[in-house]
Amino acid sequence: MSFRPQPSPPARPNRSQLFGPGSRSELFEKMAASAADVINLDLEDSVAPDDKDKARANIIAATHEVDWGDKYFSVRINGLDTPHWYRDVVDLLENASDRLDQIMIPMVGCGEDIYAVDALVTAVERAKGRTKPISFEVIIETAAGLAHVEEIAAASPRLQAMSLGYADFAASMGMATTGIGGTQANYYMIHEGQTDYPDPWHYAVSAIVAACRTHGVLPVDGPFGDFSDEDAYIAHARRVATLGMVGKWAIHPKQVKLANEVFSPSEEAVAEAREILAAMEEAKAKGLGATTWKGKLIDIASMKQAEVIVRQAELIAGR
Repeated sequence: MSFRPQPSPPARPNRSQLFGPGSRSELFEKMAASAADVINLDLEDSVAPDDKDKARANIIAATHEVDWGDKYFSVRINGLDTPHWYRDVVDLLENASDRLDQIMIPMVGCGEDIYAVDALVTAVERAKGRTKPISFEVIIETAAGLAHVEEIAAASPRLQAMSLGYADFAASMGMATTGIGGTQANYYMIHEGQTDYPDPWHYAVSAIVAACRTHGVLPVDGPFGDFSDEDAYIAHARRVATLGMVGKWAIHPKQVKLANEVFSPSEEAVAEAREILAAMEEAKAKGLGATTWKGKLIDIASMKQAEVIVRQAELIAGR
């Protein structure tokens, strides 16, 4: 183990992040009543340029008027290359209630991007006397963002989560695909007469997870475009969960249930994890660093894996 251990990520469920345009306030009550862990109201891609001011006002009103329960409440601002982002930050922090938890920053390419938003957020918080600090989530959706992913993950103590934005990332990388997440028709191999479709996003997901785990940030998977294909959504979610992601976006309400199921440990998994912990405690009491459980060797590393599962189950149960 390094002399500098990995910091723990924020202790909150982040299995599902439900998105909705800030310009459509009629959706807010339904989003609040959903089973999503995180609500993301959008000021960026889903809002037309002429509707930006209206969307911003809608979201500010929603922080005062809508009961969001125990959901983590996030707002995606516009990109730093637009004339809208500074007004998003200033208006939100000057006028939104303390129900605002987080700002999501899109198209992040380097640590300096986070520094710029952090400086503005800090200035407004101090000027307005806001006592609840705003957290950040960033979206990696450019080649530069992936190239600088560890720098970004370490850029601010406000940073709590990092997501992969598939569509813009694919465009920035020059990838020959229009699919948003999932396997791609032309990314395949022929093996013994069988057509296999590997995951073209594997490296990006693994790089984000590694950077996040190094700096105590929650790694979150982004959107899956074909919301009519539930099986493909589940398959993709299971792949990224295996690689270490803690949750996934829901761009349609029916994806919330799917994400919650995939990123919640099963009763069987939790029971096995508790058995492993009990077996290791018994071994430690005997002065042993390893033991056998159901015919398998388990050791301190097995214990750490089991602790992750149990801790995740306890977080969800306590929500």
